[in-house]
Amino acid sequence: MDIREKFKDTMKESMKSKDQMTLATVRLILSSLKDKDIAARAKGNMDGIPEGEILSLLQSMVKQRQESAKIYKDAGRAELAAQEESEIGVIERFLPRQMDDAGMDAAVAAVIAEIGAAGIKDMGKVMAELKTRFAGQMDMGKAGGIVKAKLG
Repeated sequence: MDIREKFKDTMKESMKSKDQMTLATVRLILSSLKDKDIAARAKGNMDGIPEGEILSLLQSMVKQRQESAKIYKDAGRAELAAQEESEIGVIERFLPRQMDDAGMDAAVAAVIAEIGAAGIKDMGKVMAELKTRFAGQMDMGKAGGIVKAKLG
C-alpha cells in the first residue's frame, strides 16, 4: 500500500472512531505533504514528491515535536509536552522501523565502501546516498556523526 493511501485510510478510520488526535495529526501531515507537492510541481515534478522525501518529511516532523516536547517539559507544561508526544506516536506509525546503532554503523560502512569515500571531503556524497537508501529508517543526525567518525 502506498504511503499516501495509508494517510487517507488512517484519516477515514480516525473520523469514524472520532479519534481527534490522530485526525488532527494526519491532517497536519497531509497539509505539509501538499506544500511539498506544490513546491515539487514548480520544479517540474507533477506527481509530487517521492516516498523517500515523504519519509524524510515525517522524520523532520517527529524531530520538531521532540524538540517542542522537551521545551514544554523544561517549562513545566506537561500537558503540552504530552500532546506533542501523542503526535509523535501518530507520525511514527507511518515510518518504517528505525535502524539500531549497529545497523546504522553497518549501513554507513557499506555505503563508504561502495562509494569509495576516502576522507571527510566525501561526507556529502555518503550522506546523500544514505538519505536516498535509508530515508525514514535512519536518524540522519546520528548517521552524520558515524560518517564523520569513520571518515575523519
